[in-house]
Amino acid sequence: MSKLFYPKDYKFKDPKIRNQKELQDLYDRFANDFEGTWDQFAKEKISWLKPYDKVLDDSNKPFYRWFTNGKLNVAHQCVDRHLEENKNKVAIIFEGDDGKSDVITYRKLGQKVNRTANLLTNEFKIQKGDRVIIYMPMIPEAIYMMLACAKIGAIHSIVFGGFSAEALRDRISSAAAKLVVTADGAFRKGKSYMLKPIVDKALEIGCECVKKVCVVKRNFEEIVIGDKDVIYNDLIDLQSPKANSPLHDSEDPLFLLYTSGSTGKPKGIQHSMGGYMLWAHLTMEWVFDLKPTDTYWCTADIGWITGHTYAVYGPLSVGATTVIFEGVPTYPDAGRVWKMVEEYSINQLYTAPTLIRTLRQHGPTEPEKYDLTSLRVLGTVGEPIDEETWLWYYNEVGSGNCSVVDTWWQTETGGHMISPLPAATPMVPGSATKHLPGIWAEILDENGKMVTKVGEKGLLCITRPWPSMARNIWGDTDRFVESYFNKNDFAGNMIYFTGDGAFYDEYHNIVITGRVDDVINVSGHRLGTAEIEDSVNKHFYVGECAVVGKPDKIKGEAVFAFIRLTEPCDEKLILKEINIILKREIGSIALVDSLLVVDNLPKTRSGKIMRRILRDIAKKEEVKGDLSTIEDPSVVAYIQEKFKEKY
Repeated sequence: MSKLFYPKDYKFKDPKIRNQKELQDLYDRFANDFEGTWDQFAKEKISWLKPYDKVLDDSNKPFYRWFTNGKLNVAHQCVDRHLEENKNKVAIIFEGDDGKSDVITYRKLGQKVNRTANLLTNEFKIQKGDRVIIYMPMIPEAIYMMLACAKIGAIHSIVFGGFSAEALRDRISSAAAKLVVTADGAFRKGKSYMLKPIVDKALEIGCECVKKVCVVKRNFEEIVIGDKDVIYNDLIDLQSPKANSPLHDSEDPLFLLYTSGSTGKPKGIQHSMGGYMLWAHLTMEWVFDLKPTDTYWCTADIGWITGHTYAVYGPLSVGATTVIFEGVPTYPDAGRVWKMVEEYSINQLYTAPTLIRTLRQHGPTEPEKYDLTSLRVLGTVGEPIDEETWLWYYNEVGSGNCSVVDTWWQTETGGHMISPLPAATPMVPGSATKHLPGIWAEILDENGKMVTKVGEKGLLCITRPWPSMARNIWGDTDRFVESYFNKNDFAGNMIYFTGDGAFYDEYHNIVITGRVDDVINVSGHRLGTAEIEDSVNKHFYVGECAVVGKPDKIKGEAVFAFIRLTEPCDEKLILKEINIILKREIGSIALVDSLLVVDNLPKTRSGKIMRRILRDIAKKEEVKGDLSTIEDPSVVAYIQEKFKEKY
């Protein structure tokens, strides 16, 4: 039985959910009065400018409508309503790649957002419902632009600043955007890089819909200024620092965010204003114990859903201070993150297991050099975290005093679905524990029946609607239904299928086994890759691994591992030792048949390993599907060549 780690009561003063009894009471409230409980929280947390008529309209499943006819303004929710009492409070701390910082109060943020909103309407003629592509580095102007779009009712779609011109073009064209907002460039690891030329190329190869390009000068390098280009810096101070906050409907789109599947074109996930903001606010308070007096840092780029919900909209809605970081967390050394925690007295740190592993690898004793006692909650996001990494995070970063919230959610869910609550939930290393109050996360079998036995694997589904759920795929309603609500066995029930497999552990916690397409079928036994990888990663010299199925004439599929080592080792010995661990922890059926040692693995820019690429390589097939999200495309050719040499 896995060891339980209990929250340290002295770390939490008046948390929203203080203990297991209060948590169970909240579960019961939702169970007994689902809509009434959502109604209470919506009225408490959202500054409605006009009351809503109905909490939930489910007359057109799965196109649920929340807080129908309610009016709000997201910029008012995140900025304007804080100004009367907290205008001089710090809203954003920006740290650039060079270490220089800028402190932005709520008053200054309000003025910047208003000026930017006026620029959008006056100079670019952007109106409610128009789409605006934001292709920016992590600088304050990107946040101003997000909130300015929200203020006037324009729909922003942020494209991560590392995407190629082709990927950018596809997203611009899909959204039919009138305006692209970018920067000349930015800084990374002490060097400048350019963004504007990538936008220029995207417009050359398509994007007739774009009328103008707004360019923020960040690194002030020479760029080509075309007929469509307007320099933000030249005009922004000419705009009025005052602007109205128009009323927008709860169901009006707030943003589109494009995600890539294993096949097909990117999907423009559409989120609405009211329900999304309610869940962003609630989960900030519940999962992070965030208070207006806190300084909070989510390391995610705003190009990803984590950056939207938990770096911008969530913390600003609560009225806290959010840290925005331009650089690379390991530059100039592995102490960069810990130095920032100490300098800004950060209370909550939210990051990806990939970064935690990287920081541990490069500086396992670095945290002890800094004063990290301000930390109260440590969060993980984006991928499963192995037990060894969890324990290092808990013991070395949190000194055994901080709660670790291992969060599971998706772009489509808008916010956390499964997570410990820092003052109430006993923690299990590597487990996201239980679904949050108001969320009906259940494990179902192939026929849609509930799975309840410990260890029995099934499909993770959300069986009741929730406010922050995606409303559609932009321009493709049929794909929305087919992708998320039309699993053959569940047809007609309108159950949201997450695409992940799961089982219950001995504490009835939900254990995510990974995507169901990340399953290896060995002699009729379905093995989740996350489960195998968790064991492989426990080998002392394994820095990172990804396992996939490789065709086998006898077993159907055999387990193949791509492994990055922390130092050179004999591959045959490593394979033998890994299989000793696997036999002990899972069984002989899960043994790795063969492996390939590589210097790097193909990852998205948010740190997720792209296993579908590795599956294609292991099957000796052409690598297919959308590759626009890969961080370093050269890794694919490198692994292909190395695989061919050995196999």
